[in-house]
Amino acid sequence: KEFLVEISGTTVTVTCPLTEDSIVWELTGTKPATNERKYVIENHDSSPANVSCSSGRKKYEMYLNARVCTNCEELDALLVTGIIAADLLITFGVLILVYYFSKDRKGRASASAGSRPRGQKTQRPPPVPNPDYEPIRKGQREVYAGLESRGF
Repeated sequence: KEFLVEISGTTVTVTCPLTEDSIVWELTGTKPATNERKYVIENHDSSPANVSCSSGRKKYEMYLNARVCTNCEELDALLVTGIIAADLLITFGVLILVYYFSKDRKGRASASAGSRPRGQKTQRPPPVPNPDYEPIRKGQREVYAGLESRGF
């Protein structure tokens, strides 16, 4: 048999596994004045305590290390599950939107850049050199010997 411990805010309720009517409680050396099966600790300060309940020769002991707070909110399992599921759905939705928008952007960029027809690439001949700007080759210096620099 085990103790049942319930925590709500700063109130801790301990239920003894004994079913007798007269139960003697003991809390770290002090004996509270209650004979009921449930022992309620108001304004618990989160300090560890040894709790025991006895009736006749039967005695049950427990080490109580309950953390309490004044501004805590109690959440049930269904609410926590709903919050996690909603968070996952939103995250996956954002991932899908980012994927599709980035996919479309890549498609648009390649369509605008490739506006010319995509057939076989034909090789263009090199541009015809302009004879006025031909480089000076060895043995042809006399062609350009008549050109002199002009003074400004």
